[in-house]
Amino acid sequence: MTVGVALHTTGPENQIDATVRLAREAADAGLRSAWFGQTFGADSPQLAAIVGREVPGLQVGTSAVPVFGRHPLIVSSQAQTAQAATHGRYHLGLALGTRLLTETGFGIPFERPVARLREFLTALRQLTETGTADFHGELLTATTPIPARVPGAEAGVPLLVAAMGPQALRVSGELADGVLPYLAGPRALAEHIVPAVTAAAEAAGRPAPRIVALVHGVVTDDVESVREKATAQLAFYEQVPSYARAVALSGGRRASDVAVIGDEKTVAAEVRRYRDAGATEVVFAGTDLAGEADRLRTWALLGELAN
Repeated sequence: MTVGVALHTTGPENQIDATVRLAREAADAGLRSAWFGQTFGADSPQLAAIVGREVPGLQVGTSAVPVFGRHPLIVSSQAQTAQAATHGRYHLGLALGTRLLTETGFGIPFERPVARLREFLTALRQLTETGTADFHGELLTATTPIPARVPGAEAGVPLLVAAMGPQALRVSGELADGVLPYLAGPRALAEHIVPAVTAAAEAAGRPAPRIVALVHGVVTDDVESVREKATAQLAFYEQVPSYARAVALSGGRRASDVAVIGDEKTVAAEVRRYRDAGATEVVFAGTDLAGEADRLRTWALLGELAN
């Protein structure tokens, strides 16, 4: 099992410079991968390409690019460019997104998300593996009148999906290389997510899927105060059905109930629980929740666990 960290900067410093600096710190701490979210700000595949270029040896990934408001041809171009820039160290994470951000931001209806995911993955797999596509679905069309291959990315791009619901897990097992569940604790992984996506992959004749568990957590002694901060920070996800379901299946009521917050012994034990539940990789997010000192303390522990 490998251990990585999600990088997110919010200060006034140039975001790209700040992210590269943090990525270097992560690599120096022994972490194996750095992941970048996608909202309406920085382009995460481009950010991953820059970081991967600046920090040799560090695996980089996006978690995750919503399929609404995007087209497989464009995402393939971004992903292959990042893969060539990093010489094979880039991992593309995709997501359904949310109704609120899709309809408010793009002005398009959030309809038939699983069907869109299936068509998106089908076309994208053709593009990243062959540099061509001839896909005509109900919701998407992707064809290549001229080649879409990026030299240097011939090995393809690992495709992962932030899937947690039964239908999305089925599609991901059939068409993707793994999943990126977030706010899904060990119980939800072991009893629901891992069995569902693994069964779908086996039925489709695909290899065992990667299970990249995104965990919100930090090493700290101020557990009660930090958990209160996590409750406020994660409240948005409680409004999204897939996240709310994952939290409930994990035995939690609030999203912060599945956050991993405590001393080194506590956090290390939880990482082992994720491993035992079937996670092939663990990526910690929210490590800056308790301040700089505790972030560094968290990264030091995760670096030890990664090695």
